[in-house]
Amino acid sequence: MIRPDKLVRSLWCWLLLLPLVAVVVFPLAVMFFTALKPASEIYVYPARWLPQQWQWSNFSAMWTQTGFGRALLNSLLVSLSATVLTIAVSVPSAYALARLKFRGQGGYRQFLLITQMISPVLLVVGLFKMAASLPWFEGGNMTDSRLSVVVAYGAFGIAFAVWMMTSYFETIPRDLEESAWLEGSGPVRTVCKVFLPLALPAMAVTALVTFVNAWNEFAVVYTLIRSTEKQTLTVLVTNMVAGQYVVQWELVMAAAICAVVPVAILFAWMQRYMVQGLTAGSVK
Repeated sequence: MIRPDKLVRSLWCWLLLLPLVAVVVFPLAVMFFTALKPASEIYVYPARWLPQQWQWSNFSAMWTQTGFGRALLNSLLVSLSATVLTIAVSVPSAYALARLKFRGQGGYRQFLLITQMISPVLLVVGLFKMAASLPWFEGGNMTDSRLSVVVAYGAFGIAFAVWMMTSYFETIPRDLEESAWLEGSGPVRTVCKVFLPLALPAMAVTALVTFVNAWNEFAVVYTLIRSTEKQTLTVLVTNMVAGQYVVQWELVMAAAICAVVPVAILFAWMQRYMVQGLTAGSVK
């Protein structure tokens, strides 16, 4: 049974959070209701918040007319690949920075932090020239390759991932690893069985941030990818608005809503996983 004082405290917390919730939910609600309106109700004056005719067929029309499924698969492929690449490179680097001492370590960590001040937009010209100079299949180059986008996203995310996970890895007690060494466990097994389970929260947060950044990125993929069949969701939604004589806002909002859903599902799943990772591996 819930205690009255806890119930009152929860109610006060929700009342204080209500303005923030309204600010966050309001744009999503406008997108959702616009996606369900027929075209005749979008440009009426005065504007109506709720549609008079709930047209759910806008979602199926958007899916078939815009090639949303292909762009969704491209976004999933690029974002997941960039996340795996970032985590695979960042975990050993962060472990080395947290456990090993070497000259210039503090300056290197500051360098990682400074790199986060550089926007990827400033580097797109250089990335395009670099991709154009690298050979690829059938005598072409990497300017229209999903691999070039994955490598670019991974390069942008590694510095942040190393800097973030190093700070967390330093909070993990060394005594746990030393105890495993005394019991005959090797260095690799100790890291895999003892250290990494304790590091799951930091790895989960880093993977989530990396995935969301890759999912939402536009400038790099728009510069490197030219083929329609390789474009991601950010490019697809932009092309539905840019250069169009008549913008079908009901389809644009439907595409935007569908593009948000995978990230929301991933965040909900990773949030539960992060809570479980706080205690995983701490008990032998």
